[in-house]
Amino acid sequence: MAKTASRMIPLGTIAPKFELFDVVSQEMRGFDRLVGAAATVVMFICNHCPFVHHVRPELVAMSDEYQNKGVQFIAINSNDVQHYPDDSPALMQVEATEQGYHFPYLYDEEQTVARAYGAECTPDFFVFDAQQACVYRGQLDDSRPGNDVILSGSDLRAALNNILAQIPVDANQKPSIGCNIKWKQT
Repeated sequence: MAKTASRMIPLGTIAPKFELFDVVSQEMRGFDRLVGAAATVVMFICNHCPFVHHVRPELVAMSDEYQNKGVQFIAINSNDVQHYPDDSPALMQVEATEQGYHFPYLYDEEQTVARAYGAECTPDFFVFDAQQACVYRGQLDDSRPGNDVILSGSDLRAALNNILAQIPVDANQKPSIGCNIKWKQT
């Protein structure tokens, strides 16, 4: 596990479009058909990362809370499954079912979507407003495995609450920290 920080793409970046396989619905799903009316949260996660294991309960709680407010959550796994078979699509489907994911869990086999978003770690969060411009990128909150900070989703929640209240999102944002994305060797 290599502890890695978010790249922090420029605010205002327009969401890169994609079409990926959803292990939950067993269908191809595109960004344009998934986008939320108020906001869209694109999160890069995987099955095996201890940082993702730590935040899973809050991801489920937040998605359940905000999806009925016009916020769509989309999870993407971009890891190299040849070298990290725990992140395979079949096991992604098991993970989604066992954890109660009520959001698409997409498989980025070619890793092109992670590269387009500038994703570096799991978990890595990107929030796009109704115009599909990035207004937040970074951490869920200050909680990490073993640091005794209570998991709350405070940073991501603040961004979503501002969007819903039509208040500008604070540009002072902290990068996420997690396992590096497992890139394919070329």
